Amino acid sequence: MTKVNNNKTVTTPSIKSDRKRTNILKHAEYTTISFLCKHMPSWVKPDMLTAFGVLGAVVVFIGLQLGLFNKSYLLLSVLGLAIHWFGDSLDGRIAYYRNNPRKWYGWALDINADWLATIIIGLGFYFYFPFYRWIAFIFVAAYGGSMIVALLRYKIADKYQIDSNSVGPTELRILLAAVLVIEIFVPHALMIFGVMGSVLLILLNTKDCMEVLKAGDHRDAKDKELTRMENVVV
Repeated sequence: MTKVNNNKTVTTPSIKSDRKRTNILKHAEYTTISFLCKHMPSWVKPDMLTAFGVLGAVVVFIGLQLGLFNKSYLLLSVLGLAIHWFGDSLDGRIAYYRNNPRKWYGWALDINADWLATIIIGLGFYFYFPFYRWIAFIFVAAYGGSMIVALLRYKIADKYQIDSNSVGPTELRILLAAVLVIEIFVPHALMIFGVMGSVLLILLNTKDCMEVLKAGDHRDAKDKELTRMENVVV
């Protein structure tokens, strides 16, 4: 962001990127991330935060495995989700705040890191559910599907959106953290959440996929009309 002050152009740090957010907590999240970026030590680099986010997924995995022996260890997985949010949310934003973004490198790294973290967390649930491992498989597949839809939307509509209406990764982390705490006192709460979450993700993916297909059809029509007009001019 730039401001003119006494005939001088001053650049004001901003964490905004071209990513459109529609999730419920977007304003609170934006305020929190802005505060953290402002107070982040200069030696902390975006790639370090990306690695820190993946480390959070590893902590979730460890907590789930220890939770097989003592449910209280599931609180370690809650901490892991917080670590994952911290690294995943700040890696790109800190680069924009410091006015040194690497858009395409950062985007590619973020996608790969997100998928790796999803696999690690999914494996944690896979081993946590010894008799219902299919739940973890479906959940990871459904979440992966939402990532694919986001990439398709970016390619077709030139709009990168990671949220599905009012639900985004932050809301999913909070819901999962709450269910992990409930699981300590209420057996099978995670299993129920896994089934319901998978169904919800599949429904949201289906809706978003239909919207992307509609956008693709609209873009095809525009491209054909543009080609026809170019041929007429020639």
